[in-house]
Amino acid sequence: MPEKDSDIKNSNVTDLEENQNEFECEFNTENMPRHDKKMIRGFMRGFGKAIILWLISKKRQHGYEIMTQLHASSPLNGKMPSASMIYPVLHDLEKNGLIKGAWEHHGKRKVKYYEITVKGEESLNRIRQIAARGREIGAINLWKEFMQDMFALERK
Repeated sequence: MPEKDSDIKNSNVTDLEENQNEFECEFNTENMPRHDKKMIRGFMRGFGKAIILWLISKKRQHGYEIMTQLHASSPLNGKMPSASMIYPVLHDLEKNGLIKGAWEHHGKRKVKYYEITVKGEESLNRIRQIAARGREIGAINLWKEFMQDMFALERK
C-alpha cells in the first residue's frame, strides 16, 4: 500500500521540530493575543489554495516539498502552514481536477508528486485575469497598499 504524503512529513519530524524551536526563539507566540493568531492564520488560509496551485504550476512536486516552500516563505518564520492545512488543500485540488497526483518510488518509499492539469492552468489564468481587471479599474490599489504596508514591500 502506498505511503501517504503525511508519512514523508513524519520522516522529517526532527527538522520541523528544529524549525519550530527556532521560530519560538525568534518570535514568541505565547504572548500574542489569540485573535491576532487567528487573523494571521485566516489570512494565510485565504490564499492557500491559489498559492499551492501556483507552486505546482511552476514544477511538479510532492506535498512535503510544497509544505517546505510555504514554511520557508511564511511571515511567521516557518511556523505556518501545517501539514494539516496543506494536505487537505492538495486533496481538494486533486478532487476538483486542478492537479493530478502520481505515486513514484524513491528507494523504499513511495512519494506522490503533483502536477497541474489543463483545468488548473485555466483556473490560474482566470485568477490572473481578475487581478488584471482589478488593476485596470483601480480596485487593486487598496490591496497593493495593504500588502506594501503589511509586508514592507518595496514601494514604487
